[in-house]
Amino acid sequence: MVTTRATAEDRSDRSAVRTLLRLWPYVRPVRLRLFTAAFVAVLASCLALVIPLVLKWMVDGPVADRDPAGVWLGALCLLLLGIGEALLFGLRRWLVARPLAGVEASMRTDLYRHLQRLPVAFHDRWASGQLLSRGTTDLMLLRMFLAFPLTFLLVNGVTIFVGVIIMLLQDWTLGLVILIPAVPVIVTCVIFEKRYATVARRAQDQVGDLTTVVEESVLGIRIIKGFGRHRSQARAFRELSGTLRGTELRKARMLATIWGVIVTLPELAIGAALVLGAVRVADGELSAGTLVAFLSTALALRWPVDSIGFLLAMSQEAATATERYFEVMDETPETEAPQRGAGNCATSPHRPAADNDGIRFHNVRFRYPDAPEDSPPVLDRIDLHIRPGESMALVGATGSGKTTLTALVPRLHEVTSGRITLDGRDISAMSRQSLRELVAVAFEEPTLFSASVAENVLMGTGDGAGEPELERALAVAQAGFAHALPDGTATQVGEQGLSLSGGQRQRLALARAVVGRPRFLVLDDPLSALDVHTEAAVEAALREVLAETTALIVAHRPSTVLLADRVALLSGGRVAAVGTHHELLRTNAEYAHLMAGTEEADR
Repeated sequence: MVTTRATAEDRSDRSAVRTLLRLWPYVRPVRLRLFTAAFVAVLASCLALVIPLVLKWMVDGPVADRDPAGVWLGALCLLLLGIGEALLFGLRRWLVARPLAGVEASMRTDLYRHLQRLPVAFHDRWASGQLLSRGTTDLMLLRMFLAFPLTFLLVNGVTIFVGVIIMLLQDWTLGLVILIPAVPVIVTCVIFEKRYATVARRAQDQVGDLTTVVEESVLGIRIIKGFGRHRSQARAFRELSGTLRGTELRKARMLATIWGVIVTLPELAIGAALVLGAVRVADGELSAGTLVAFLSTALALRWPVDSIGFLLAMSQEAATATERYFEVMDETPETEAPQRGAGNCATSPHRPAADNDGIRFHNVRFRYPDAPEDSPPVLDRIDLHIRPGESMALVGATGSGKTTLTALVPRLHEVTSGRITLDGRDISAMSRQSLRELVAVAFEEPTLFSASVAENVLMGTGDGAGEPELERALAVAQAGFAHALPDGTATQVGEQGLSLSGGQRQRLALARAVVGRPRFLVLDDPLSALDVHTEAAVEAALREVLAETTALIVAHRPSTVLLADRVALLSGGRVAAVGTHHELLRTNAEYAHLMAGTEEADR
């Protein structure tokens, strides 16, 4: 499985700002509320900077003049300023909460929709835990960034700028003392930003790896328990968890370092300004009120300055999360070719096309997209014709390309060269929706969803299907056991259908394939998990279905082969022979050997 850690860490020229700007299409619909919230926050921070000016007036005025009424008036002003600041910050929080939850939901919806449109080859490469972490942890980080750091990077910048202007206007000498740490703080921030970006990316990738291990352990719990592998799995989890812990500790050390610099240097500057200011007040060069106002302003700027480190850290994590999100979103989805005369295919999945020609493979070659260019193709020069209404069994040794060939018909993979036609129409010229209305598939590994039996089966047909279609499909697949479940066909089968036996899952998957009466049927060893008696009953019912459709069936057992009118033998990615079962037994030694081996295994 692929993670993108190595390539991401090598991107030393990555700009966090440029990366975060990619969020603009999602933020744009709520920009008015976000801009209003930022303005409100700036206003609240500026109110806080008025407090030192009130203190200066109080110290140099009512306090120096011993005027109690003036002191009470000043205290009332301070109280009102504090209440106003609190209300404004509360308003800011209310303004951003709902729209940012909507931004997160919109991004998650787009990610899920995009994942559905990506080709099977993408999902073969990517670990599911990496995708899950992008749809959960990364989007949560982005919502937190938009809610807090994004606003306060602006707010604190404005606050620091206004506060420094106020201090310089109060006394430029003390103001210059306060500004001395600015250069080392800026240099530290630049170095921190570059180094923290790499560590943040590594940590988020490791979260994806850990999520993958947890997911695989939950789904494979029967294997883990059956083989007594719980200790080794726990050890693997501890190792990954320990690696993530080490990365998080490194992040914490880096954050502690920059925070130490950002906090210590300004504090030293404030201390120096206090000593210098006290001396000047004693010499009569500075009023006590001015010194109080100056120091109060400096202390008011402590939080905006101290927060720089953690705001930069959150911004880098958000930039990394954005990068990881768009790594998936930038993947090219399955594209729809122009509808070159394929319109009639979409009108009715069950109506024969004008050119009733069945399924044809025309010099088809296939190599997986990630395979080296000089590697041999999985399938090479496949020429095969399945006549209308005919069933063809596909037989071959393990690794000969049978499953890959069946996956080309519904375009789960795209042919590398050559073409496949259904009733004379090139499938690459059909929309996938139209194609998949014509072709139904049952895979060797039956996948069921956390839904009812009925919902799982009726997934194979249109929205208009109901009880009659469901009952017919269950009868064909000999899946009458569904009626004996606690809630009948309304019973929830659970995640992956693991509450059912392998044979039961396979029969429901077969029912899903036949429920829509497809014009073309592709079955990948659909009876491998059935016992001999159930298999015979399913085959008997399946013959009626096959009589009404054109079918390609991957078969390993002779009994399954006998369902088909003809057999194609795949060997080394090529069609080695085509004929009836009995013809190939007489004329092809490889086929006879395969069938003899399967018969021996069945016994």
